[in-house]
Amino acid sequence: MVSPKQHFLGGLINITTDNKKILNMKKYVTPDFRQIYKDILTRKYPEKYETCEGVLLKKNIFTLDILKINALIFGISEKNSQKYRSYKESDILYMLEYQKKNKLNNGQLADHFKLSRNTVTKWKKIYKS
Repeated sequence: MVSPKQHFLGGLINITTDNKKILNMKKYVTPDFRQIYKDILTRKYPEKYETCEGVLLKKNIFTLDILKINALIFGISEKNSQKYRSYKESDILYMLEYQKKNKLNNGQLADHFKLSRNTVTKWKKIYKS
């Protein structure tokens, strides 16, 4: 028997055995933001490493953490990058849990995370939290 071969085609992984397609699933590979920002800090901005070290030492880095580090390093206001934001499901669930824990309404949560109230409402409908 021939061992399975993996082929990477446009975001899909096809695992084949003797030319028979067994599995076709999407694989999302996320960049290693921790290593990217460590490299940037050590090479270009060593004086800012201590201010960002707390976020880089976290076990899980969320999108919000990436935006925070980006603002600390480059001084770019988060408002300018608003239309380029995208959130993973774990980030959305974290924000909705934060809302419950702190007893915030949609407007207060939107102000805190610099979102639209409509976005928060849409997320609440989707995730029924």
